[in-house]
Amino acid sequence: MNILEQIKQKAAQLQKTIVLCEGEDSRVVKAAQDATREGIAKIVLIGDEDAIKAANPDVDLTGVTIVNNLTSERLPEYIAKLCELRKSKGMTEEQASALLKDGTYFGAMMLKMGEVDGLVSGACHSTANTLRPGLQIIKTAPGAKAVTSFNLMLCPPQGNQYCPDGLVVFADCGLNPTYTSEGLADLAISTAKSAKAIAGIDPKVAMLSFSSKGSAKHDNVSMVAEATRIAQETAPELKIDGELQFDAAIVPSVGEMKAKGSPVAGHANVFVFPDLQSGNIGYKIAERLGGFMAVGPICQGFAKPMNDLSRGCKTEDIVACVAITALQTQF
Repeated sequence: MNILEQIKQKAAQLQKTIVLCEGEDSRVVKAAQDATREGIAKIVLIGDEDAIKAANPDVDLTGVTIVNNLTSERLPEYIAKLCELRKSKGMTEEQASALLKDGTYFGAMMLKMGEVDGLVSGACHSTANTLRPGLQIIKTAPGAKAVTSFNLMLCPPQGNQYCPDGLVVFADCGLNPTYTSEGLADLAISTAKSAKAIAGIDPKVAMLSFSSKGSAKHDNVSMVAEATRIAQETAPELKIDGELQFDAAIVPSVGEMKAKGSPVAGHANVFVFPDLQSGNIGYKIAERLGGFMAVGPICQGFAKPMNDLSRGCKTEDIVACVAITALQTQF
C-alpha cells in the first residue's frame, strides 16, 4: 500500500465531513464523487444542484450533500454571525450578504459554525480567495504565529532513489512571499510536525539555500543559517540542519562531502525553501519534470482545517487534499 492509500485509509476511519466550495468546477464535482465512493469523508458540495448535475451528467453524486449558498435557509444566521465576527471592521448586513455569495466564504461559515469539519477550495480561485475568509472567519490557532503551507510531493510510480519514504515535503510553496529567520524557523518546526502526523515519516528537515555550511557569503545565506540555529534551539528533538544546497540535502555522497556528520544532509525528506519564489518554482519542476504528484498547498496554523488547491490541480489531487484535511482534524 503506497503512502497516499495509507493517508486515505486513515481518513476513512475518521468519517469527517469536508466541504468543497467550488461546485462550478468539474474537477471538484468529480472529486466529490470519488471521495464519497472511496469512503474517505462525507462531502458537502457548494453550488446549485441543478446546474451542477446538468454540467456533469456522467458524475454520480449519490451520498454527496449539495448546498446552494445563494438560497440556503442558513443565510440569515450566517449573515448575523459574520457581522458579529467582523464588527470591529464595521461589517454591515449588506456587505456580509454579498460576501456569502462566494462559495468559499459560505464554506468558511459552515466550518466556523461546526457544520463541517474541514474545507477545501482554490481549484478555480486564487490563493487569496481561500486565505481571506480563513483569516477573517476561522482565524489562526492559539499559539500559531502565522498561517503557512507545505506540499506533499508523492513519488512517481516507478519510484525514486532519493525518496525511500514514498514522498517528500516542500515548504512554503503557496502562501508567504518572504520570511524572516524567525518565521522560517517556525515554518520548519511546524512542517516537520505536520509531516510526521500526516505522512507518518521521521522528518529530516533541510533548510535550503544556494550555500552549504558557509560555502557562500550573502545576507540571504545568513538568514537561512540563523533560521536553522533558532529552529534547532527551539525544537532540539527534531532533526533540522542547514544551510544546505539541494544536492547536499538529498544525495548522500554530496551531503557527506559538504556537511560531514550532519544528521540531515544526504537524507533529507522535508525541504524548507528560503522564500515562496523558490518553493513554488521547485515544486512545479518536481511535478512537471520529475513526475511527482503535488498535494497542496496544505495550510497549517488555522484554528480549523482548511486548505488551498493549486488552480492546475487534478481531480486526484483534490481527493488527496480531502483526505489530508480530514486527518488535520486530529491536531
